[in-house]
Amino acid sequence: MKRRFLRQDTSRHSKLGKKRKKLLKWIKPKGRDSKMRLKRKSYPSPPSVGYKSPRKISGKIKGMTPVLIHNKLDLEKIGKKEIAILAKIGAKKKLEIISEAEKKKIEILNVGTNKNETGK
Repeated sequence: MKRRFLRQDTSRHSKLGKKRKKLLKWIKPKGRDSKMRLKRKSYPSPPSVGYKSPRKISGKIKGMTPVLIHNKLDLEKIGKKEIAILAKIGAKKKLEIISEAEKKKIEILNVGTNKNETGK
């Protein structure tokens, strides 16, 4: 499991992302008297060498290796332990690839659906 590193004082201020997931991002502490920058005990630890994820799981999404799909031929080459990501292609070709993937039961990660279409 990857560790989440939070910005200094996120628990103190809501504008820094206490309950706003998109704003929860790492920014290096730069203050002169910052205890977090000094890596003091009982303060949140900043990212360092020892926190890297293992090689077996690095670069994988949902435990599967991502593969970039440009056309139908790329979709045919995809294996069992691989997950598809659509490249920057036109709408016509994208629809063909999506329908082909549904037939073969291949999961595509970046097929965005509009919230208005789903009714939510």
